[in-house]
Amino acid sequence: MKICSLLPSATEIAFALGLGEQVVAVSHECDYPPEASDRPVLTKSAIHRKIHRSLEVDQEVDRRGGDIYEIDEKLMEKLKPDLILTQELCHVCAVSYTSVKEAARVLDADTKIVSLEPTNLEEIVDNIILVGRMTGRLGEAEKLAQQILQRINWIREKAQTARHRPRVFFMEWLQPPWAGGHWIPQMVDYAGGVDELGRFGKPSHRIGWDEVVEYQPEIIVLSPCGFDADAVMEEAHVLASYEGWEKVPAFQFSRIYAVNASAYFSRSGPRVVDGLEILAHIIHPELFAENPHPEAVRMVPKELVLGKRVIERV
Repeated sequence: MKICSLLPSATEIAFALGLGEQVVAVSHECDYPPEASDRPVLTKSAIHRKIHRSLEVDQEVDRRGGDIYEIDEKLMEKLKPDLILTQELCHVCAVSYTSVKEAARVLDADTKIVSLEPTNLEEIVDNIILVGRMTGRLGEAEKLAQQILQRINWIREKAQTARHRPRVFFMEWLQPPWAGGHWIPQMVDYAGGVDELGRFGKPSHRIGWDEVVEYQPEIIVLSPCGFDADAVMEEAHVLASYEGWEKVPAFQFSRIYAVNASAYFSRSGPRVVDGLEILAHIIHPELFAENPHPEAVRMVPKELVLGKRVIERV
């Protein structure tokens, strides 16, 4: 079977099920596992590569109406895949199902196009089983799904013993501010926190900063889609454009964190359970003392939040 994966999370699922040799092409964002980068690339972003700042990206997406990806139809026709994995959940995160169907018109009628659209953690696990069933790897998929569910349930049960459930603002874009959606509020809940700004099972959404200040978050997690922790730190100075920090408990008690969104939170693949473990450590370090991925989390100094230069001491 020849598989084209146009979604980073689908690529991670395929490789986790031992289908790496059958993946004949990926999207330009498929960077995990590392060997995925060796595959031919079927997509590219229409946004100029020099645009990196959150505000500029947001403005460009609005200007284009969300249509920011292009598909190499000639390469797709040449590869003649049996299965194309894509999504219809977010037109900004990856190439859309509609675009893929249009591009696939040159292929044989037998080519299957599967859209993966999970809105919660359990549906992410269901998608793993679906890919396994579609590719003859159902046994491997069920085993992986069981392992992930066991880890999820262990975190959830342990977090229920917490004496306090802090208010969490999961910031999915820095400028303008966006609140997390889909599985993110559920992750906060399972990790022992409360997220009343996010919308469980629904898309992330733009939010007014006055709503954030009024909410009085005790913890803020900076997780802009597509950023790793270092990239978040490089842009954290834009937070200085927001007023009222002195009223926010997360700022007062230095509980603002930058995380690797791209690897552990934005993608609906197997590593989302690692994200849950990271989040549990952030929210309840007294219960979850070990951070499984310390490189994925950075504490954001107050000075940086206020737009001041931070000099790291050796």
